[in-house]
Amino acid sequence: MTDHKTKDQSVMAHIEALVAEEHKLYEHGSPTEADRERLKKIGVELDRFWDLLRQRRGLREFGRNPDEAKVRPASVVEHYRDETT
Repeated sequence: MTDHKTKDQSVMAHIEALVAEEHKLYEHGSPTEADRERLKKIGVELDRFWDLLRQRRGLREFGRNPDEAKVRPASVVEHYRDETT
């Protein structure tokens, strides 16, 4: 049996690592083109992993297996903002 709490912690650790990298890139002051491209990729990956964590929590809340949650493609996750504006 999978330890669901450990998986949640793993997802959070990944999110925290991405946030730390994002902060480090912003500390440089004026980001290079490569920095801007990496920041964009980090933003997308953060959206995907926050979505995964929300899925896991939602499944757990309704008595389902949180391991049913999957990382969704960026094309799906990135359009959430478009639908809410």
